[in-house]
Amino acid sequence: LPLSAAANLRPGAEQKVVFITARVHPGETPSSFVCQGIIDFLVSHHPIAKVLRDHLVFKIAPMLNPDGVYLGNYRCSLMGFDLNRHWANPSPWAHPTLHGVKELIIDMYNNPKINLEFYIDIHAHSTMMNGFMYGNIFEDEERFQRQAVFPKLLCQNAEDFSYSSTSFNRDAVKAGTGRRFLGGLLNDTSYCYTLEVSFYSYILSGTASAVPYTEEAYMKLGRNVARTFLDYYRLNSLVEGPLAPTPKTR
Repeated sequence: LPLSAAANLRPGAEQKVVFITARVHPGETPSSFVCQGIIDFLVSHHPIAKVLRDHLVFKIAPMLNPDGVYLGNYRCSLMGFDLNRHWANPSPWAHPTLHGVKELIIDMYNNPKINLEFYIDIHAHSTMMNGFMYGNIFEDEERFQRQAVFPKLLCQNAEDFSYSSTSFNRDAVKAGTGRRFLGGLLNDTSYCYTLEVSFYSYILSGTASAVPYTEEAYMKLGRNVARTFLDYYRLNSLVEGPLAPTPKTR
């Protein structure tokens, strides 16, 4: 869609953009199911989805590494690059998907009519349990505290999401990731996260038993990510009728 295309918004609404990417690492297949859950929910007839469409613009790139996925690679692209280390200076020739997405994000950021408020990159984790997030560290304490709001709200909405496993860092090894690079590029009204989800299971609060993840459970996490924006933007009062359970999709 062109940058001005926000036809879903109610008339006169601010263009608040949530940008979501997934599957930059081809082997992290759960990220695609989480992303599918977000997409299916946002285009559904659920009353929460309608309110979100009226107030927010969601831009979603569901697969940043399609050639790596097609080849069955675990981490790299067709040319052998870990794309999630090349955000700082992506080549249109060697990292075309990254280059295109980064240009779109920067164009939005520089457009005075658009507020780019969230960037979330979805991954899967091979050793940790649950869903959790990585965020950035800032010298400004207020900005740091504001960044913690969304994962705290998500923790209340999703039984498999762990705020205690969520961490904020600026590890040099992660400097070329989308979350780190865009966190340094965008201003203090933008929040950049990596959303991680376990390859295998989650532990319910107050128990010691591991619950194996299924495709449906991954998609449910995606639906819960989407509906957390309702709480974040305090749009709950705009939902028409009693709140039905979030529908199962697919």
